[in-house]
Amino acid sequence: MTEVEVHGVEPIPDAERTARPLDLFRLTFGGANTIATVVLGSFPIIFGLSFRDALLATLLGLVLGAAILAPMSLFGPRNGTNNAVSSSAHLGVHGRVVGSFLSLLTAVAFFSISVWTSGDVLVGGANRAIGGARSAAPNDWAVGVAYGIFALLVLVVCIYGFRFMLLVNKIAVVAATLLFLLGIVAFGGTFDPSYAGIYGPDANAATNALYWPSFVGAALIVMSNPVSFGAFLGDWARYIPRETPAWKSMAAAFCAQIATLVPFLFGLVTAAVVATDAPQFIDEGNYVGGLLEVSPGWYFLPVCLIALIGGMSTGTTALYGTGLDFSSVFPRFSRVQATVFIGALAILFIFVGRFAFNVVQSISTFAVLIVTCTAPWMVVMMIGWLVRRGWYDSDSLQVFNRRQRGGRYWFAHGWNWRGLGAWLLSAALSLCFVNLPGQFVGPLGDLAGGIDLSIPVGLGVAAVLYPLLLSVFPEPADAFGPDGPRLVRSGPPADIPITSVDKSATSEEVTA
Repeated sequence: MTEVEVHGVEPIPDAERTARPLDLFRLTFGGANTIATVVLGSFPIIFGLSFRDALLATLLGLVLGAAILAPMSLFGPRNGTNNAVSSSAHLGVHGRVVGSFLSLLTAVAFFSISVWTSGDVLVGGANRAIGGARSAAPNDWAVGVAYGIFALLVLVVCIYGFRFMLLVNKIAVVAATLLFLLGIVAFGGTFDPSYAGIYGPDANAATNALYWPSFVGAALIVMSNPVSFGAFLGDWARYIPRETPAWKSMAAAFCAQIATLVPFLFGLVTAAVVATDAPQFIDEGNYVGGLLEVSPGWYFLPVCLIALIGGMSTGTTALYGTGLDFSSVFPRFSRVQATVFIGALAILFIFVGRFAFNVVQSISTFAVLIVTCTAPWMVVMMIGWLVRRGWYDSDSLQVFNRRQRGGRYWFAHGWNWRGLGAWLLSAALSLCFVNLPGQFVGPLGDLAGGIDLSIPVGLGVAAVLYPLLLSVFPEPADAFGPDGPRLVRSGPPADIPITSVDKSATSEEVTA
Protein backbone atom coordinates (compact mmCIF):
# COMPACT_ATOMS: atom_id res chain seq x y z
CA MET A 1 0.00 0.00 0.00
CA THR A 2 2.96 2.36 0.52
CA GLU A 3 4.51 1.62 -2.88
CA VAL A 4 3.74 4.02 -5.72
CA GLU A 5 1.54 2.33 -8.33
CA VAL A 6 3.33 2.13 -11.68
CA HIS A 7 0.51 0.78 -13.85
CA GLY A 8 -1.09 3.08 -16.39
CA VAL A 9 -3.88 1.93 -18.68
CA GLU A 10 -2.04 -1.13 -19.98
CA PRO A 11 -3.76 -4.40 -18.93
CA ILE A 12 -3.13 -5.29 -15.30
CA PRO A 13 -1.17 -8.58 -15.12
CA ASP A 14 -3.29 -11.48 -13.89
CA ALA A 15 -0.91 -12.07 -10.96
CA GLU A 16 -1.62 -8.56 -9.62
CA ARG A 17 -5.39 -8.66 -10.04
CA THR A 18 -6.13 -9.53 -6.43
CA ALA A 19 -8.99 -7.14 -5.67
CA ARG A 20 -12.44 -8.45 -4.82
CA PRO A 21 -15.92 -7.18 -5.66
CA LEU A 22 -16.07 -6.10 -2.01
CA ASP A 23 -13.16 -3.74 -2.72
CA LEU A 24 -15.10 -2.28 -5.64
CA PHE A 25 -18.03 -1.78 -3.24
CA ARG A 26 -15.80 0.05 -0.78
CA LEU A 27 -14.30 2.38 -3.37
CA THR A 28 -17.63 3.17 -5.04
CA PHE A 29 -19.53 3.62 -1.77
CA GLY A 30 -16.64 5.50 -0.17
CA GLY A 31 -16.50 7.89 -3.10
CA ALA A 32 -20.19 8.76 -2.60
CA ASN A 33 -20.52 8.51 1.20
CA THR A 34 -19.62 12.17 1.60
CA ILE A 35 -20.87 15.63 2.41
CA ALA A 36 -21.20 16.32 -1.34
CA THR A 37 -23.82 13.54 -1.58
CA VAL A 38 -25.51 14.98 1.51
CA VAL A 39 -25.84 18.29 -0.34
CA LEU A 40 -27.45 16.45 -3.29
CA GLY A 41 -29.80 14.81 -0.80
CA SER A 42 -31.01 18.22 0.33
CA PHE A 43 -32.25 19.22 -3.14
CA PRO A 44 -35.67 17.49 -2.98
CA ILE A 45 -36.46 19.55 0.13
CA ILE A 46 -35.02 22.72 -1.42
CA PHE A 47 -37.32 22.06 -4.40
CA GLY A 48 -40.26 22.25 -1.99
CA LEU A 49 -41.26 18.57 -1.75
CA SER A 50 -42.66 17.09 1.43
CA PHE A 51 -40.41 14.68 3.27
CA ARG A 52 -42.48 11.72 2.03
CA ASP A 53 -42.32 12.81 -1.61
CA ALA A 54 -38.66 13.76 -1.29
CA LEU A 55 -37.93 10.25 -0.01
CA LEU A 56 -39.85 8.69 -2.93
CA ALA A 57 -37.97 10.86 -5.46
CA THR A 58 -34.66 9.90 -3.83
CA LEU A 59 -35.43 6.17 -3.91
CA LEU A 60 -36.59 6.37 -7.55
CA GLY A 61 -33.50 8.25 -8.71
CA LEU A 62 -31.10 6.11 -6.72
CA VAL A 63 -32.46 2.73 -7.88
CA LEU A 64 -32.62 3.77 -11.54
CA GLY A 65 -29.14 5.30 -11.42
CA ALA A 66 -27.66 2.23 -9.71
CA ALA A 67 -29.24 -0.07 -12.31
CA ILE A 68 -27.75 1.99 -15.15
CA LEU A 69 -24.34 2.08 -13.48
CA ALA A 70 -24.00 -1.62 -12.58
CA PRO A 71 -23.12 -2.97 -16.08
CA MET A 72 -20.23 -0.49 -16.34
CA SER A 73 -18.39 -2.64 -13.77
CA LEU A 74 -17.96 -5.46 -16.31
CA PHE A 75 -15.34 -3.91 -18.60
CA GLY A 76 -12.53 -3.57 -16.04
CA PRO A 77 -12.32 -7.26 -15.04
CA ARG A 78 -12.68 -8.40 -18.65
CA ASN A 79 -10.07 -6.10 -20.22
CA GLY A 80 -7.82 -5.16 -17.29
CA THR A 81 -7.96 -1.47 -18.23
CA ASN A 82 -10.19 1.53 -17.65
CA ASN A 83 -13.55 2.08 -19.34
CA ALA A 84 -12.34 4.83 -21.66
CA VAL A 85 -9.80 2.45 -23.24
CA SER A 86 -12.41 -0.31 -23.41
CA SER A 87 -14.67 2.06 -25.35
CA SER A 88 -12.22 1.73 -28.30
CA ALA A 89 -14.20 -1.38 -29.25
CA HIS A 90 -17.35 0.68 -29.83
CA LEU A 91 -16.15 4.20 -30.67
CA GLY A 92 -12.93 3.34 -32.44
CA VAL A 93 -9.25 3.58 -31.55
CA HIS A 94 -9.37 7.37 -31.78
CA GLY A 95 -13.02 7.73 -30.79
CA ARG A 96 -12.22 6.43 -27.32
CA VAL A 97 -10.94 9.93 -26.46
CA VAL A 98 -14.63 10.83 -25.97
CA GLY A 99 -14.72 8.66 -22.85
CA SER A 100 -11.40 10.07 -21.63
CA PHE A 101 -12.61 13.63 -22.19
CA LEU A 102 -15.90 13.04 -20.37
CA SER A 103 -14.20 11.37 -17.41
CA LEU A 104 -11.56 14.11 -17.30
CA LEU A 105 -14.15 16.89 -17.10
CA THR A 106 -16.32 14.95 -14.64
CA ALA A 107 -13.37 14.22 -12.38
CA VAL A 108 -12.12 17.81 -12.28
CA ALA A 109 -15.65 19.07 -11.61
CA PHE A 110 -16.35 16.61 -8.79
CA PHE A 111 -12.87 17.03 -7.31
CA SER A 112 -13.49 20.79 -7.18
CA ILE A 113 -16.95 20.35 -5.67
CA SER A 114 -15.51 17.94 -3.10
CA VAL A 115 -12.77 20.34 -2.01
CA TRP A 116 -15.08 23.38 -1.94
CA THR A 117 -17.87 21.66 -0.01
CA SER A 118 -15.65 19.80 2.44
CA GLY A 119 -13.39 22.83 2.99
CA ASP A 120 -16.30 25.16 3.71
CA VAL A 121 -17.96 22.71 6.10
CA LEU A 122 -14.65 21.93 7.80
CA VAL A 123 -13.79 25.58 8.45
CA GLY A 124 -17.34 26.60 9.37
CA GLY A 125 -17.83 23.65 11.71
CA ALA A 126 -14.41 24.10 13.35
CA ASN A 127 -15.04 27.82 13.82
CA ARG A 128 -18.31 27.19 15.63
CA ALA A 129 -16.98 24.22 17.57
CA ILE A 130 -14.42 26.51 19.24
CA GLY A 131 -16.99 29.17 20.06
CA GLY A 132 -17.30 31.30 16.90
CA ALA A 133 -20.54 33.13 16.20
CA ARG A 134 -23.03 31.11 14.22
CA SER A 135 -23.67 33.97 11.85
CA ALA A 136 -19.99 34.72 11.21
CA ALA A 137 -18.75 33.90 7.71
CA PRO A 138 -15.55 31.83 7.54
CA ASN A 139 -12.38 33.83 6.94
CA ASP A 140 -11.14 33.54 3.35
CA TRP A 141 -7.60 32.84 4.52
CA ALA A 142 -8.78 29.98 6.71
CA VAL A 143 -10.86 28.59 3.87
CA GLY A 144 -7.91 28.89 1.47
CA VAL A 145 -5.61 27.03 3.86
CA ALA A 146 -8.23 24.30 4.29
CA TYR A 147 -8.59 23.97 0.51
CA GLY A 148 -4.82 23.76 0.02
CA ILE A 149 -4.17 21.16 2.73
CA PHE A 150 -7.15 19.10 1.71
CA ALA A 151 -6.29 19.12 -2.00
CA LEU A 152 -2.63 18.22 -1.35
CA LEU A 153 -3.63 15.29 0.87
CA VAL A 154 -5.89 13.99 -1.90
CA LEU A 155 -3.10 14.41 -4.46
CA VAL A 156 -0.63 12.44 -2.32
CA VAL A 157 -3.07 9.53 -1.96
CA CYS A 158 -3.68 9.51 -5.73
CA ILE A 159 0.05 9.48 -6.46
CA TYR A 160 0.46 6.34 -4.36
CA GLY A 161 -2.41 4.81 -6.31
CA PHE A 162 -5.00 2.09 -6.08
CA ARG A 163 -3.86 0.24 -2.95
CA PHE A 164 -3.53 3.39 -0.87
CA MET A 165 -6.93 4.59 -2.13
CA LEU A 166 -8.42 1.29 -1.06
CA LEU A 167 -6.99 1.72 2.44
CA VAL A 168 -8.43 5.25 2.70
CA ASN A 169 -11.85 4.06 1.56
CA LYS A 170 -11.86 1.07 3.93
CA ILE A 171 -11.55 3.56 6.78
CA ALA A 172 -13.86 6.15 5.23
CA VAL A 173 -16.75 3.75 4.61
CA VAL A 174 -17.00 2.72 8.26
CA ALA A 175 -16.09 6.04 9.88
CA ALA A 176 -18.31 8.28 7.75
CA THR A 177 -21.28 5.89 8.06
CA LEU A 178 -21.00 5.87 11.86
CA LEU A 179 -20.79 9.66 11.95
CA PHE A 180 -23.86 9.95 9.73
CA LEU A 181 -25.77 7.54 11.97
CA LEU A 182 -24.75 9.65 14.95
CA GLY A 183 -26.95 12.29 13.34
CA ILE A 184 -29.96 10.28 14.55
CA VAL A 185 -29.07 11.43 18.06
CA ALA A 186 -28.27 14.98 16.93
CA PHE A 187 -31.48 15.61 14.97
CA GLY A 188 -33.89 12.96 16.23
CA GLY A 189 -35.61 15.40 18.58
CA THR A 190 -36.15 18.16 15.99
CA PHE A 191 -36.96 16.15 12.87
CA ASP A 192 -40.60 16.06 11.81
CA PRO A 193 -41.33 13.26 9.27
CA SER A 194 -44.66 14.95 8.45
CA TYR A 195 -42.89 17.99 6.96
CA ALA A 196 -45.33 19.10 4.25
CA GLY A 197 -43.22 21.18 1.86
CA ILE A 198 -44.80 23.92 -0.24
CA TYR A 199 -47.21 21.84 -2.32
CA GLY A 200 -50.69 20.68 -1.34
CA PRO A 201 -54.26 21.96 -0.83
CA ASP A 202 -53.08 25.18 0.82
CA ALA A 203 -50.83 26.18 -2.10
CA ASN A 204 -52.08 28.20 -5.06
CA ALA A 205 -52.50 26.68 -8.53
CA ALA A 206 -49.30 28.23 -9.89
CA THR A 207 -47.27 26.66 -7.11
CA ASN A 208 -48.90 23.22 -7.41
CA ALA A 209 -48.22 23.28 -11.17
CA LEU A 210 -44.53 23.03 -10.29
CA TYR A 211 -44.94 19.82 -8.30
CA TRP A 212 -44.10 17.32 -11.05
CA PRO A 213 -41.19 19.33 -12.46
CA SER A 214 -39.81 19.48 -8.92
CA PHE A 215 -40.36 15.77 -8.27
CA VAL A 216 -38.76 14.68 -11.56
CA GLY A 217 -35.96 17.21 -11.18
CA ALA A 218 -35.18 15.93 -7.69
CA ALA A 219 -35.13 12.31 -8.88
CA LEU A 220 -32.79 13.20 -11.77
CA ILE A 221 -30.38 15.07 -9.48
CA VAL A 222 -30.19 11.99 -7.26
CA MET A 223 -29.86 9.78 -10.33
CA SER A 224 -26.91 11.85 -11.58
CA ASN A 225 -24.82 10.77 -8.59
CA PRO A 226 -24.53 7.06 -9.52
CA VAL A 227 -24.39 7.87 -13.24
CA SER A 228 -21.35 10.09 -12.61
CA PHE A 229 -19.35 6.97 -11.62
CA GLY A 230 -19.87 5.29 -15.00
CA ALA A 231 -16.62 6.48 -16.56
CA PHE A 232 -14.58 5.58 -13.45
CA LEU A 233 -15.64 2.05 -12.47
CA GLY A 234 -13.06 0.47 -14.75
CA ASP A 235 -10.28 2.39 -12.96
CA TRP A 236 -10.84 0.18 -9.92
CA ALA A 237 -12.57 -2.91 -11.36
CA ARG A 238 -9.51 -3.66 -13.54
CA TYR A 239 -7.83 -5.12 -10.45
CA ILE A 240 -10.58 -7.75 -10.11
CA PRO A 241 -9.61 -11.19 -11.57
CA ARG A 242 -10.92 -11.91 -15.06
CA GLU A 243 -12.72 -15.09 -14.01
CA THR A 244 -14.86 -13.31 -11.38
CA PRO A 245 -18.57 -13.91 -12.16
CA ALA A 246 -20.08 -10.86 -13.81
CA TRP A 247 -23.00 -10.71 -11.39
CA LYS A 248 -20.66 -10.18 -8.45
CA SER A 249 -19.08 -7.06 -9.94
CA MET A 250 -22.49 -5.73 -10.95
CA ALA A 251 -23.92 -6.45 -7.51
CA ALA A 252 -21.01 -4.64 -5.86
CA ALA A 253 -21.57 -1.50 -7.97
CA PHE A 254 -25.35 -1.61 -7.53
CA CYS A 255 -25.29 -2.20 -3.77
CA ALA A 256 -22.66 0.51 -3.28
CA GLN A 257 -25.07 3.07 -4.71
CA ILE A 258 -28.03 1.74 -2.74
CA ALA A 259 -25.88 2.09 0.39
CA THR A 260 -25.61 5.82 -0.32
CA LEU A 261 -29.09 6.06 1.13
CA VAL A 262 -27.15 6.81 4.32
CA PRO A 263 -25.81 10.23 3.18
CA PHE A 264 -28.90 10.92 1.06
CA LEU A 265 -31.20 10.36 4.04
CA PHE A 266 -28.93 12.49 6.20
CA GLY A 267 -29.34 15.29 3.66
CA LEU A 268 -33.13 14.82 3.47
CA VAL A 269 -33.62 14.75 7.24
CA THR A 270 -31.36 17.68 8.02
CA ALA A 271 -32.78 19.74 5.13
CA ALA A 272 -36.27 19.19 6.55
CA VAL A 273 -35.01 20.38 9.93
CA VAL A 274 -33.41 23.44 8.34
CA ALA A 275 -36.62 24.18 6.39
CA THR A 276 -38.57 24.07 9.65
CA ASP A 277 -36.18 25.81 12.07
CA ALA A 278 -34.14 28.10 9.77
CA PRO A 279 -36.14 28.45 6.53
CA GLN A 280 -34.16 31.49 5.37
CA PHE A 281 -31.26 29.18 4.50
CA ILE A 282 -33.50 27.04 2.28
CA ASP A 283 -34.83 30.18 0.59
CA GLU A 284 -31.22 31.16 -0.19
CA GLY A 285 -30.30 27.63 -1.32
CA ASN A 286 -27.60 27.62 1.39
CA TYR A 287 -28.01 24.14 2.82
CA VAL A 288 -24.50 23.96 4.32
CA GLY A 289 -25.03 27.17 6.28
CA GLY A 290 -28.40 25.88 7.46
CA LEU A 291 -26.88 22.57 8.56
CA LEU A 292 -24.34 24.37 10.74
CA GLU A 293 -27.08 26.63 12.06
CA VAL A 294 -29.36 23.82 13.30
CA SER A 295 -26.66 21.37 14.44
CA PRO A 296 -26.19 21.08 18.21
CA GLY A 297 -22.79 22.29 19.44
CA TRP A 298 -21.49 18.81 20.23
CA TYR A 299 -22.14 17.70 16.63
CA PHE A 300 -19.83 20.28 15.04
CA LEU A 301 -16.82 18.00 15.46
CA PRO A 302 -18.57 15.02 13.78
CA VAL A 303 -19.61 17.34 10.93
CA CYS A 304 -15.97 18.37 10.48
CA LEU A 305 -14.88 14.74 10.46
CA ILE A 306 -17.55 13.86 7.90
CA ALA A 307 -16.26 16.67 5.69
CA LEU A 308 -12.64 15.56 6.07
CA ILE A 309 -13.08 11.79 5.74
CA GLY A 310 -15.79 11.82 3.10
CA GLY A 311 -14.10 14.53 1.07
CA MET A 312 -10.87 12.55 1.02
CA SER A 313 -12.59 9.50 -0.45
CA THR A 314 -14.52 11.50 -3.07
CA GLY A 315 -11.48 13.56 -4.01
CA THR A 316 -9.22 10.54 -4.41
CA THR A 317 -11.65 8.54 -6.54
CA ALA A 318 -12.14 11.56 -8.84
CA LEU A 319 -8.52 12.68 -9.17
CA TYR A 320 -7.10 9.17 -9.55
CA GLY A 321 -9.26 8.56 -12.60
CA THR A 322 -8.26 11.94 -14.01
CA GLY A 323 -4.55 11.14 -13.93
CA LEU A 324 -5.14 7.68 -15.34
CA ASP A 325 -7.16 8.99 -18.28
CA PHE A 326 -4.73 11.80 -19.03
CA SER A 327 -1.89 9.30 -19.19
CA SER A 328 -3.95 7.22 -21.63
CA VAL A 329 -4.57 10.16 -23.97
CA PHE A 330 -0.92 11.27 -23.74
CA PRO A 331 0.97 7.98 -23.33
CA ARG A 332 4.32 9.75 -22.93
CA PHE A 333 3.17 10.74 -19.45
CA SER A 334 3.34 8.05 -16.79
CA ARG A 335 0.36 7.69 -14.47
CA VAL A 336 2.21 9.50 -11.67
CA GLN A 337 3.33 12.35 -13.94
CA ALA A 338 -0.16 12.75 -15.36
CA THR A 339 -1.68 12.72 -11.86
CA VAL A 340 0.70 15.42 -10.61
CA PHE A 341 0.13 17.56 -13.71
CA ILE A 342 -3.68 17.33 -13.68
CA GLY A 343 -3.76 17.59 -9.88
CA ALA A 344 -1.78 20.84 -9.98
CA LEU A 345 -4.10 22.28 -12.65
CA ALA A 346 -7.18 21.19 -10.70
CA ILE A 347 -5.88 22.81 -7.49
CA LEU A 348 -5.17 26.03 -9.40
CA PHE A 349 -8.69 25.91 -10.82
CA ILE A 350 -10.13 25.41 -7.32
CA PHE A 351 -8.51 28.58 -5.99
CA VAL A 352 -9.11 30.74 -9.07
CA GLY A 353 -12.69 29.51 -9.41
CA ARG A 354 -13.50 30.08 -5.77
CA PHE A 355 -11.77 33.38 -4.99
CA ALA A 356 -11.28 35.13 -8.33
CA PHE A 357 -14.42 34.31 -10.31
CA ASN A 358 -16.73 32.58 -7.78
CA VAL A 359 -17.81 29.84 -10.19
CA VAL A 360 -18.90 27.43 -7.45
CA GLN A 361 -22.54 27.34 -8.61
CA SER A 362 -21.49 27.29 -12.26
CA ILE A 363 -19.24 24.25 -11.80
CA SER A 364 -22.14 22.41 -10.15
CA THR A 365 -24.25 23.11 -13.22
CA PHE A 366 -21.34 22.09 -15.45
CA ALA A 367 -21.07 18.77 -13.59
CA VAL A 368 -24.77 18.09 -14.22
CA LEU A 369 -24.33 18.83 -17.93
CA ILE A 370 -21.33 16.49 -18.15
CA VAL A 371 -23.31 13.70 -16.46
CA THR A 372 -26.10 14.36 -18.99
CA CYS A 373 -23.61 13.71 -21.80
CA THR A 374 -22.09 10.69 -20.05
CA ALA A 375 -25.37 8.75 -19.74
CA PRO A 376 -25.74 8.11 -23.55
CA TRP A 377 -22.07 7.08 -23.70
CA MET A 378 -22.80 4.47 -21.03
CA VAL A 379 -25.73 3.15 -23.07
CA VAL A 380 -23.50 2.75 -26.13
CA MET A 381 -20.99 0.83 -24.00
CA MET A 382 -23.64 -1.48 -22.52
CA ILE A 383 -25.30 -2.25 -25.87
CA GLY A 384 -21.85 -2.80 -27.33
CA TRP A 385 -21.11 -5.36 -24.61
CA LEU A 386 -24.40 -7.10 -25.38
CA VAL A 387 -23.87 -7.40 -29.14
CA ARG A 388 -20.19 -8.40 -28.68
CA ARG A 389 -21.21 -11.11 -26.18
CA GLY A 390 -18.71 -9.59 -23.75
CA TRP A 391 -15.80 -10.57 -26.01
CA TYR A 392 -12.91 -8.11 -26.51
CA ASP A 393 -9.42 -8.20 -27.99
CA SER A 394 -7.28 -6.62 -25.26
CA ASP A 395 -4.32 -6.12 -27.58
CA SER A 396 -6.34 -4.14 -30.12
CA LEU A 397 -7.76 -1.97 -27.34
CA GLN A 398 -4.22 -0.73 -26.62
CA VAL A 399 -3.41 0.40 -30.18
CA PHE A 400 -3.80 4.12 -29.41
CA ASN A 401 -1.72 3.92 -26.22
CA ARG A 402 1.13 2.17 -28.05
CA ARG A 403 1.23 4.74 -30.85
CA GLN A 404 -0.02 2.20 -33.38
CA ARG A 405 -2.74 2.00 -36.00
CA GLY A 406 -4.95 -0.79 -37.32
CA GLY A 407 -6.46 -3.82 -35.61
CA ARG A 408 -10.00 -4.98 -34.98
CA TYR A 409 -11.16 -1.59 -33.71
CA TRP A 410 -9.63 0.69 -36.35
CA PHE A 411 -12.88 0.96 -38.36
CA ALA A 412 -12.66 4.20 -40.44
CA HIS A 413 -9.26 5.74 -39.70
CA GLY A 414 -9.68 5.00 -36.00
CA TRP A 415 -13.28 6.26 -35.72
CA ASN A 416 -16.41 4.11 -35.45
CA TRP A 417 -19.09 6.53 -36.58
CA ARG A 418 -21.87 4.12 -35.49
CA GLY A 419 -21.12 4.47 -31.80
CA LEU A 420 -19.92 8.05 -32.14
CA GLY A 421 -23.00 9.08 -34.10
CA ALA A 422 -25.38 7.48 -31.60
CA TRP A 423 -23.59 9.18 -28.69
CA LEU A 424 -23.28 12.58 -30.35
CA LEU A 425 -26.92 12.85 -31.41
CA SER A 426 -28.20 11.49 -28.07
CA ALA A 427 -26.00 13.85 -26.04
CA ALA A 428 -27.00 16.85 -28.18
CA LEU A 429 -30.72 16.11 -27.79
CA SER A 430 -30.22 15.45 -24.09
CA LEU A 431 -28.66 18.89 -23.60
CA CYS A 432 -31.58 20.47 -25.45
CA PHE A 433 -33.99 19.11 -22.83
CA VAL A 434 -32.02 20.27 -19.76
CA ASN A 435 -34.07 22.48 -17.45
CA LEU A 436 -32.11 24.00 -14.59
CA PRO A 437 -33.99 27.24 -13.83
CA GLY A 438 -31.69 30.18 -13.25
CA GLN A 439 -28.69 28.19 -14.44
CA PHE A 440 -29.19 26.46 -17.82
CA VAL A 441 -32.35 25.79 -19.82
CA GLY A 442 -31.99 24.09 -23.19
CA PRO A 443 -34.02 25.17 -26.25
CA LEU A 444 -36.48 22.32 -25.58
CA GLY A 445 -36.25 22.52 -21.80
CA ASP A 446 -39.78 23.89 -21.36
CA LEU A 447 -41.38 21.41 -23.75
CA ALA A 448 -42.69 19.20 -20.92
CA GLY A 449 -44.03 21.96 -18.71
CA GLY A 450 -40.73 22.57 -16.94
CA ILE A 451 -39.92 18.89 -16.35
CA ASP A 452 -36.24 18.12 -17.00
CA LEU A 453 -36.22 15.24 -19.50
CA SER A 454 -32.52 15.44 -20.37
CA ILE A 455 -31.25 12.14 -18.99
CA PRO A 456 -34.34 10.06 -19.99
CA VAL A 457 -34.12 11.49 -23.55
CA GLY A 458 -30.39 10.78 -23.76
CA LEU A 459 -30.79 7.23 -22.51
CA GLY A 460 -33.79 6.49 -24.71
CA VAL A 461 -32.40 7.91 -27.95
CA ALA A 462 -29.08 6.11 -27.52
CA ALA A 463 -30.86 2.83 -26.71
CA VAL A 464 -32.83 3.04 -29.98
CA LEU A 465 -30.37 4.72 -32.33
CA TYR A 466 -27.23 2.67 -31.66
CA PRO A 467 -28.79 -0.78 -32.34
CA LEU A 468 -30.45 0.71 -35.44
CA LEU A 469 -27.11 1.93 -36.78
CA LEU A 470 -25.52 -1.46 -36.04
CA SER A 471 -28.29 -3.21 -37.94
CA VAL A 472 -28.32 -0.93 -40.98
CA PHE A 473 -24.54 -0.51 -41.17
CA PRO A 474 -23.02 -3.78 -39.85
CA GLU A 475 -19.60 -3.67 -38.23
CA PRO A 476 -16.78 -5.79 -39.75
CA ALA A 477 -16.90 -9.48 -38.80
CA ASP A 478 -13.47 -9.37 -37.16
CA ALA A 479 -14.72 -6.82 -34.61
CA PHE A 480 -16.58 -9.73 -32.99
CA GLY A 481 -15.41 -12.87 -31.25
CA PRO A 482 -15.53 -16.46 -32.49
CA ASP A 483 -19.26 -16.74 -31.73
CA GLY A 484 -20.12 -13.70 -33.85
CA PRO A 485 -22.50 -10.88 -32.95
CA ARG A 486 -25.68 -11.12 -30.89
CA LEU A 487 -28.97 -9.60 -32.18
CA VAL A 488 -27.27 -7.81 -35.09
CA ARG A 489 -25.52 -9.01 -38.23
CA SER A 490 -21.88 -8.49 -39.17
CA GLY A 491 -20.27 -7.33 -42.38
CA PRO A 492 -17.25 -8.77 -44.19
CA PRO A 493 -13.93 -8.86 -42.29
CA ALA A 494 -11.82 -5.71 -42.46
CA ASP A 495 -8.57 -7.52 -41.57
CA ILE A 496 -6.52 -4.37 -40.84
CA PRO A 497 -3.02 -5.26 -39.54
CA ILE A 498 -1.62 -3.45 -36.51
CA THR A 499 1.44 -1.34 -37.36
CA SER A 500 3.34 1.50 -35.75
CA VAL A 501 2.32 5.04 -36.65
CA ASP A 502 5.04 5.19 -39.30
CA LYS A 503 4.05 1.72 -40.61
CA SER A 504 7.60 0.53 -40.04
CA ALA A 505 6.95 -2.25 -37.55
CA THR A 506 4.42 -4.94 -36.76
CA SER A 507 2.39 -5.11 -33.58
CA GLU A 508 4.67 -7.74 -32.12
CA GLU A 509 7.80 -5.67 -32.80
CA VAL A 510 6.34 -2.51 -31.31
CA THR A 511 5.07 -4.36 -28.25
CA ALA A 512 8.48 -5.98 -27.73
